[in-house]
Amino acid sequence: MLHRRHVLRLTAAALVAPGLPRIARAQGFPKRTLRLIVPFAPGGSTDAVARIVANRLSELWGHQMVVENRGGGASNIGHHEVVRSDPDGHTVLIASLPLAVNRFLFPTLNYDPVGDLAPVTLICTYPNVMTVPNASPAKTVQEFIDYAKAGKLTFASSGNGTSVHLSGELFKRMAGIEMTHVPYRGGGPAVNDLIPGRVDVMFNTIGTALPLVRGAQLRGLAVTSAERFFSVPDMPTVAESGVPGFDVSSWFAFFAPAKTPRPIIDKLQADTAAVLAEPPIRDRIQHLGIKVQSSTPEELARHLKAEMDKWGPVIKAAGITARE
Repeated sequence: MLHRRHVLRLTAAALVAPGLPRIARAQGFPKRTLRLIVPFAPGGSTDAVARIVANRLSELWGHQMVVENRGGGASNIGHHEVVRSDPDGHTVLIASLPLAVNRFLFPTLNYDPVGDLAPVTLICTYPNVMTVPNASPAKTVQEFIDYAKAGKLTFASSGNGTSVHLSGELFKRMAGIEMTHVPYRGGGPAVNDLIPGRVDVMFNTIGTALPLVRGAQLRGLAVTSAERFFSVPDMPTVAESGVPGFDVSSWFAFFAPAKTPRPIIDKLQADTAAVLAEPPIRDRIQHLGIKVQSSTPEELARHLKAEMDKWGPVIKAAGITARE
């Protein structure tokens, strides 16, 4: 007759055994140098976050994770580079809002952002800031809405289909006002026209807007996230300032090629989440004005779908295209 303790051991082993091959396969990963594809040129916030995380993962794994900048085509070139890579986990994409909206901006894409990529984990989120020139008569969001209803205003963006542009379009729609969109080739030229008042408002990324607000070059009216943001706790949200339900948060996330084995996805997710939880890494990222936020693959998949569901109707209603 088996001793009760021996029976318990056999039962536990039986429960664990089905997972052993999956764990074993993941333990052999990574086997060589990895590539982290950044679908933008060097120097931006996406590139900065990618390098912080890649450097730490390289130390953790003992294999270099090399950042490759594949900019162009509104990030589609970088997306396609990952889609056509071997699904072995050694090529990873750091994606952002364009992954969710490009299918609505371009007549065709040479990849499917849902079917051709496997979600791994969110990395961080951050809001935009509704900013106006110091000479603007609007000192609150509600005052700006009243100002817009009394005249013809313009809003600047860093380009068609960017979060800066879409924030303005959603604001127009939810506030019940009209504004003319003025797209620029990048955030710098747009800000240069916003400061002297050649345009009336801009929903710029927090990393770019906050130094200008703190330096008294622009007036910050509100953040676009649903809740107040950690780096500017005294700045209200658009939602609490006259446009209930307004919520725009940009994000970065890791994706791998579709058909990457789930054990490898799980290891990529677990190791990235562990790195993001380390205080030195978290502090370096949050110093950029970005909130660290990891997730499960399933949570990221739901997030991507929610972003598509939000922005698809806005893009269609506004008639926005990437070639506008």
